[in-house]
Amino acid sequence: PAFGAWWSVGLDGMGLVMVLLTVLLVPIVLLAEWKVNGTGRWTPQVFFGLVLALESLSLFVFMATDVLLFYLFFEATLIPMYFLIGGFGGARRAYAAVKFLLFSLAGGLVMLASVIGLYVWSIRLTGAPTYLLAELAKLDLGTNIGRWLMLGFLIAFIVKAPMVPVHTWLPTATEEATPGTSVLLVGILDKIGTFGMIRFCLGLFPEASQWVAPVMIVLALISVIYGALVAIGQTDMKRLIAYTSVSHFGFIVLGIFALTSQGATGATFY
Repeated sequence: PAFGAWWSVGLDGMGLVMVLLTVLLVPIVLLAEWKVNGTGRWTPQVFFGLVLALESLSLFVFMATDVLLFYLFFEATLIPMYFLIGGFGGARRAYAAVKFLLFSLAGGLVMLASVIGLYVWSIRLTGAPTYLLAELAKLDLGTNIGRWLMLGFLIAFIVKAPMVPVHTWLPTATEEATPGTSVLLVGILDKIGTFGMIRFCLGLFPEASQWVAPVMIVLALISVIYGALVAIGQTDMKRLIAYTSVSHFGFIVLGIFALTSQGATGATFY
């Protein structure tokens, strides 16, 4: 009950905080990257345009109250990030960009099945299709169908976060991208994964979230410990930050699936 009260009151506030943090972070990145590394494939103007496009799409993700719109913008953020990684950065930037894209698209395709499933079941239960979060949260999806639909969202968010064992794209992308792109990747894009766990998994599928919570807690603990241990041996600063981020995301997911108001507040603050 305590967590339910937190979710109903704090959800809009959490989205607002993510919007404000995104708006604050992007100008800092642009100032820091005022002279983009000359090894890039394109001009600095293209870099700035892609960053602003990523910011716009990310803001739509955090403000979306419609599941279909969330999914469309969730996938659309991949486009500018792919070109930011592949167009600027290190010698293996093309490989890093493709790896990032394949992992993200795979997770997105799984979520698409759940998005379609929600649409079908909203028609079956109410006679009228809807994608509005406020309306879908009122539906009783049942145990089995609710768990299957939730897993589709959860897998996509686990990849996006990312968590062990689907984390390998993050160190590669962070190492090869420019420092500014890496900041946006870890500071904004990856946060969409944990944001989605709260807004969609816990919000639309509370029973299924309780069902999967023990597994998620184990994965979170593995991510915390593994990310920290691997970070110790890194000699590249950006790979170090990537692996510590895997560890940090483990703490966030641990707070989310503790299913308490204190855990959720801690995860949101982190």
